[in-house]
Amino acid sequence: MDWSERPTDIKLRQAGIVALIGAGAFALLMALFTVVFIVPNLPSIDALTDYRPKIPLRVYTADNVLIGEFGEERRDFVSIGGIPSSMKNAIIAIEDNNFYEHGGVDILGVVRAGLANLIHSRSQGASTITMQVARTFLLTRKKTYSRKLQEVLLAYRIEKNLTKDQILELYMNQIYLGQRAYGFGSASRIYFGKPIKDLTIAESAMLAGLPKAPASANPVVNPKRATERQQYILKRMHELGFITQEQYEKAKAEKLNVLADGNRFRTHAEYAAEQVRQFMYTQYKDEIYTSGMSVYTTLNKADQDAAYEAVRRGVLDYDKRHGYRGPEDNIDLPKDEEDRQQAIEDILVKHPDSDDLKAAVVTAASAKSVRAETLSGEDIEITGDGLRFAASGLASKAAEGKKIKPGSVIRVVQDSKKKWAIVQLPEVSAAFVSVNAQDGGIRAMVGGFDFALNQFDHVTQAWRQPGSTIKPFVYSAALEKGLSPGTLINDAPLAEDNTEQNGKAWNPGNDNGQYDGPVTMRTGLKRSKNLVSIRILRKITPPFAIEHMAHFGLDADKQPSNLTLALGTGSVTPLQMAGAYAVFANGGFKLAPYLIQKVVDVRGKVLLEADHPQAGDETARAIDPRNAFIMNTMLRDVVRSGTGYMAGQRLGRSDLAGKTGTTNDSMDGWFAGYGRDVVGVAWMGYDKPRTLGGREFGSTLALPIWVDYMRTALRGKPEIENAVPPGVAQVDGDWTYEEYVNGDSVKSVDVEEQKGFWEKLFNPGDASQPQVPGNVNPDEKPKDIYGG
Repeated sequence: MDWSERPTDIKLRQAGIVALIGAGAFALLMALFTVVFIVPNLPSIDALTDYRPKIPLRVYTADNVLIGEFGEERRDFVSIGGIPSSMKNAIIAIEDNNFYEHGGVDILGVVRAGLANLIHSRSQGASTITMQVARTFLLTRKKTYSRKLQEVLLAYRIEKNLTKDQILELYMNQIYLGQRAYGFGSASRIYFGKPIKDLTIAESAMLAGLPKAPASANPVVNPKRATERQQYILKRMHELGFITQEQYEKAKAEKLNVLADGNRFRTHAEYAAEQVRQFMYTQYKDEIYTSGMSVYTTLNKADQDAAYEAVRRGVLDYDKRHGYRGPEDNIDLPKDEEDRQQAIEDILVKHPDSDDLKAAVVTAASAKSVRAETLSGEDIEITGDGLRFAASGLASKAAEGKKIKPGSVIRVVQDSKKKWAIVQLPEVSAAFVSVNAQDGGIRAMVGGFDFALNQFDHVTQAWRQPGSTIKPFVYSAALEKGLSPGTLINDAPLAEDNTEQNGKAWNPGNDNGQYDGPVTMRTGLKRSKNLVSIRILRKITPPFAIEHMAHFGLDADKQPSNLTLALGTGSVTPLQMAGAYAVFANGGFKLAPYLIQKVVDVRGKVLLEADHPQAGDETARAIDPRNAFIMNTMLRDVVRSGTGYMAGQRLGRSDLAGKTGTTNDSMDGWFAGYGRDVVGVAWMGYDKPRTLGGREFGSTLALPIWVDYMRTALRGKPEIENAVPPGVAQVDGDWTYEEYVNGDSVKSVDVEEQKGFWEKLFNPGDASQPQVPGNVNPDEKPKDIYGG
């Protein structure tokens, strides 16, 4: 026995041998467990080597502006070569600074994290980017030792099959980054409204901080926490030598412009985007939400923006004319500050903002000042002119339902000078659509005031009475029967024996109650004379007019086969009316309005492409070119000196044409018209039809919307004059078909119908009869008179 070796040393050596044997046994068992249970159950990495990301359906304008996105995951796939170095460096700095050196697993990091977990009893990760790819693509997020082992083994397998850049590309396109954004390409667009290649260093650092807490610490939900993490990442990038001192200082100080989630689409075209989604779903079903298809519409961004603003402005102007209705809601404000804030948040969530019309809860109110709080927590004050619209609700004797008081939910808007004013959400609906008369492509489409509040698309779904906007089609039919713009028609009440329609008493009149006696057809349309239109329709017959209207794309089965047709008692949609007026604008060609130009798959392959006839294609001929030319001259007169006079005055153009329309009891207001090759139709009315007001007409309701839009659509475009087609002649200063000149035009007149008419008309002692208009010579009775 070696007496120099103490018993204590022997025991220690024996314990060490036992520990070593135990560790070896444990390692052997772990290896056996891994080989038997873990390795055989490792998922295939085919999902990585054949990566097919879920990319949503995207809808664009013709000039490549995103207007819609449909799918659970908002994702833009970007190849590694398209990702800027600032973005890659920011990710490596915060997630895995040894990414390009390790073989998939950072051994020291795993040991360090394991010790920390044992000592502090809390979870600390040590996942490399490769391990995160394995977890994101192939594993659950459940935190177990077996899953961690799978992560490690998969990381090694991934590193053997893919390059570092391929792994980084997968990570940067798949990782979730909040706001339903997957991948940094999508996050760049959603948070900053720009492609990833244009990111600054500061913006890259902000996005690099998202993987750790994408839902709760993104710059939209928690800007303070997101900024703190961004600053830390910038510091790490500087320490690792990714950016210089100068770049670091500049990035630290840069003020970021983070977009609110609701503003991710800079152009409001929700109704059009939904039309596209519905069409695509009928073609491809659920595949559209994940396969990365892109749809390019015929919309133009500038036109769409102008149409959206015009509809909003027109509706709000109408709403202001008809007075304040009172708060949207009321709550009792708790005295406790925390409870008070919670109550305000709860009620405002039920009243979402409508673009710039923000909901707010009143905290103090008087006739001279109102204080209110918005959902964002902003405390605002409204004074002076900002109270004018809602003054009736601030009066001491205001009715309870109309009174503005603490706890009232009101709408506020901020003007260009940052001053607040009280407004209200409108109840009335409106729509606008414009088409290119040369090919039928829809240039702008606004189906309502706010898609978020009302998804009913009034452009395509609202079947409404067109009122006097139908009259041009009656006049067009009359031209085919031999009448001309110079034909004289009697503007006078119908005789008593003609006052029944379908067995019921019918006494139609002009809107203003005034009658001018014999007037030309041109004047009848220009001044929207109801009795003139009725007499024309009676002459040509309703069935003939309905058959003629079908050439314009108007549904025959939705038009009444009686004389009320002349007053627009049938049904049309604004889109249908736009297509019909385009026939007048383009020289007589029927081109069905369309929205989708082309559909491409994720690789850019064209799946569908529009193939529509163009104006000039005789296979699309709807009416005689002479008819289109003459009607165009008449519709221009409506704008130059008729019911559409305001349009010509405000736009300062002489090549505009169109027609106003107001239905019975002012339940619908219309204006349909065109300038050059741009056709626009505006409509306003209540979803549940009711009067818009006794002093409201198409010229006050719809025409201002049309004018506001056309101001943008026609800006910088010179006026044009239409060429006179063959077969048209001028007689007595007006146009007609050549074959109806020199006694060949239709002059058949019912003598009995006219018996005594002229004697009454020219009897100055009978004040009840219409007076002789200035264009009629009482000594020469015109031949083309259709009296009644």
